[in-house]
Amino acid sequence: MNIVSHEDQPRETWRAGVETRMHIAAANGAAGLCIFEQWVEPGTGAPTHVHSVEEVLTVIAGVAEMWIDDRRAALTAGQSLTIPAHRRHGFRNVGSAALHIHAVLASPIFEASFDGAAEPVRRWTS
Repeated sequence: MNIVSHEDQPRETWRAGVETRMHIAAANGAAGLCIFEQWVEPGTGAPTHVHSVEEVLTVIAGVAEMWIDDRRAALTAGQSLTIPAHRRHGFRNVGSAALHIHAVLASPIFEASFDGAAEPVRRWTS
């Protein structure tokens, strides 16, 4: 049995204005998914990118503009967006307070290809 205390997991700065805390991933024994949360300052977020697997983003607090391809929507606390595999997507905090989101990715390793980047980003490998 693998018990993970979320509060014991460190927050990482992914980019200016975005902190991430991994809960579950290959790095701590997961075989099929990763779960993490992010705190995002106003005006920042995740630039357009693609995953090879499905992802679900849930707003815990704040207001997020999220997009898939050319479709955009504003999500607030208690709303989730399911993002199909291989679809260009991203989000940004459009509110005046911190955005808190919860993410589930159908892979134990976070891997994303960002628009304009030469190499994919990989995190939380075993």
